[in-house]
Amino acid sequence: MLFRMNPSEKKLKELDQLIEGIEVAMFTTRRADGHLVSRPMATQKRIKDADVWFVTNADTHKDDEIELDPHVNCAYYNNHSREWVSVSGVAHVSRDRHRIKSLYNPEWKAWFPDEGGKKNGGPEDPRIALILVEADSVTYMKNDKPRPIILWENLKARVTGHPADIGEVREIGGAELMD
Repeated sequence: MLFRMNPSEKKLKELDQLIEGIEVAMFTTRRADGHLVSRPMATQKRIKDADVWFVTNADTHKDDEIELDPHVNCAYYNNHSREWVSVSGVAHVSRDRHRIKSLYNPEWKAWFPDEGGKKNGGPEDPRIALILVEADSVTYMKNDKPRPIILWENLKARVTGHPADIGEVREIGGAELMD
């Protein structure tokens, strides 16, 4: 008997694969004045306790913005495949030293230059915090076509005036995300 994934499992696996291949997400929060602001954040490897998560400087405005309104959006785009992902959810800032130590990656030092003492970019650096995002809904476009076909579809769309057929937009929400 062959194991078959249900549609929700397939979507979640596709989602993980899409995000894993994209190095940077545009992370959007709401400022105190109500305006939205986005900034690039490095994609981190998937962990059990969050749908997506990021490393941040605890002294930045985004942490204050999350405290005011925890609803965020993480947008991913792969220029090569034209695939994209939009994750809407609720963010939580964690300054849990044990968790930070367990997830610590020496590459984080690029964002936390050595200022002396504990502010050395290491796992004990008090500037390091985590942003954990629990997804409420996800919309994404999956593309199984090779790049030449994508280019052809784009060219054909320009000539015919019809939309390019480069992938299928899918959504994940509600119970499908409760895994």
